[in-house]
Amino acid sequence: MARTKEQKKAVVEKLQTIMDGAKSLVFVNIHGLKVADATAMRRKLKADQTGFFVAKKTLTGKALEAKKYKGTEPVLPGEFAMAYGADLVAPARGVYEFQNKLKDRISIVGGVFEGKYMSKDEMTAIAAIPPLSVLRGMFVNVINSPIQGLVSALDEISKQKTA
Repeated sequence: MARTKEQKKAVVEKLQTIMDGAKSLVFVNIHGLKVADATAMRRKLKADQTGFFVAKKTLTGKALEAKKYKGTEPVLPGEFAMAYGADLVAPARGVYEFQNKLKDRISIVGGVFEGKYMSKDEMTAIAAIPPLSVLRGMFVNVINSPIQGLVSALDEISKQKTA
């Protein structure tokens, strides 16, 4: 069933509202995605405060034109969806996780990060950034490593002196 002009206008307005509130957008090719997989992905993304919206690429193109992001807009596939959120990395990370699980059914095709269009490779690299808690743990490990080395060296020296 074809949509009326009012319905299309409402979809474009919803897309613009989403783009205004999102810090990053991830464009996703959902060709071959099964309903059960889509439902599981939506639930996981929602738990991470990430939205997932399916729209026609022509309507999405109109909303993107109005935003005037920097760079070159990636080519949007036929069956298209968009993940978005207030966190910069969470939408890309969430989609990337399902991309690895559901080979050939879902893939990142680009996105918008900090007001600039990003390519597929750039968004995939952003998705590979570990969560903040993991980064903090890595930082603490880097700081703690020299201290552990010093303690080990002092322990060996004390063992040699007592022997």
